[in-house]
Formats: sequence, structure tokens, C-alpha cells
Amino acid sequence: MTTLKAQLQNDLTTAIKARDELRSGTLRMTLTAITKEEVSGTSARELSDDEVQKVIAREAKKRREAAEAFEAGNRPEQAARERSEGELLAEYLPKPLTDEELAELVAAAVAEARAGGAEGPRAMGAVMKLVTPKVAGRADGKRVSAAVKGALAG
Repeated sequence: MTTLKAQLQNDLTTAIKARDELRSGTLRMTLTAITKEEVSGTSARELSDDEVQKVIAREAKKRREAAEAFEAGNRPEQAARERSEGELLAEYLPKPLTDEELAELVAAAVAEARAGGAEGPRAMGAVMKLVTPKVAGRADGKRVSAAVKGALAG
């Protein structure tokens, strides 16, 4: 079993014993999503820590989007719960990149793409291909895309 999945299961046990309903419910849903991912496809397999992290990031993103939808639907108590669940899941993810760190990575990727002959707005795909693996799980795709567009325009 991967260390991250084991940590989630240990934290779930602790939350159940402490009768922390929010934490135990959130961790149960996340572990279910991980198990579902493990058994999907042609054969069952165990996920690596990186894959588990991707599942957690996907679950956190779902919580953010649900919170926004509940806010738009004028249901603040439901939005607050979704936000709390998202914050709880964020504890298991790597620290997000700051704007400066993201700009630095994007600038390096733009320079590398230009050295490879990619110029102007058409270089977007090449730059994204270089940046995406470096920021995986640490920056939202929309944020990365906006930073790349800004760097290519400027």
C-alpha cells in the first residue's frame, strides 16, 4: 500500500474515533474515489503516491466547483461545507506554487520553446507541454494557461 493511501486510512480511523464527522466523511469519499480508480480498467492495480495525489487533487477541485455552484444557488451553508472539505483535502496535497514561482517556471519553458523554434501565440502548446509536468498538482490548469498566454504576449 502506498504511504499516502495508508496515511489517509490512518487519519480516517483517527477521525472516526474522535467522532469528527466532516473529516471522516471527506476521507471516506476520497478513499472510495482512490479504490474506484484502482479497480477501473481491465485489471485491478495499486496506485502510486503520485496517482493518489492526482485523485485527491481531482476531489479537491470538485469541492471548489461545488462550493462555487452552491454560492451561485444561494445555499451558503452547503457552500461552506464544500469549502471545508476542500481545505481538508488540501492538507494532503503539495504546497501550491506562488505567482512568482509559476512565472519563473513559465519563463524558463518559454525560453526553452523559443530555443526549439516555437514563436508567438502558436508556441502555446509547446510551452504548456513543458510546464505541465513541472507544476502537476501544484497549480490549476487555468492559472498555468493564463500565465503562459501572458508570457507569450509580453
